[in-house]
Amino acid sequence: MKKQFLFYAAINGFMVVGFGAFGAHALESMLDDYSLDIWQTAVQYQMFHTVALLAVHWLVTEKFDTRLNKAGYAFIVGIILFSGSLYLLALTGMRWLGMVTPVGGLAFLAGWLMLAMHGMKGA
Repeated sequence: MKKQFLFYAAINGFMVVGFGAFGAHALESMLDDYSLDIWQTAVQYQMFHTVALLAVHWLVTEKFDTRLNKAGYAFIVGIILFSGSLYLLALTGMRWLGMVTPVGGLAFLAGWLMLAMHGMKGA
């Protein structure tokens, strides 16, 4: 249980570096500026929340709290829904994918709220 978030963070770190490089080099000549901006936003949010997963891993190893688990899983869901939908939108142009993105954003917010609640518990 304690190492699961480290695993997810490492896999996401690997993926985000690859996606960032792919966007900067391979997609540069294939996508318009709008789609490249969407891709870049997906990369940034995936990286921010990969770092958040590392923090959750570290905190879970210090002291278990169900809020930390909820935060970690919310970050994972957020990465999949927010960044995933943006990657697909950038590649396919299917605008309906934009309806999925805010759900991922809500998952990110839930993760940060759970993290804050964990912090208040210790205060």
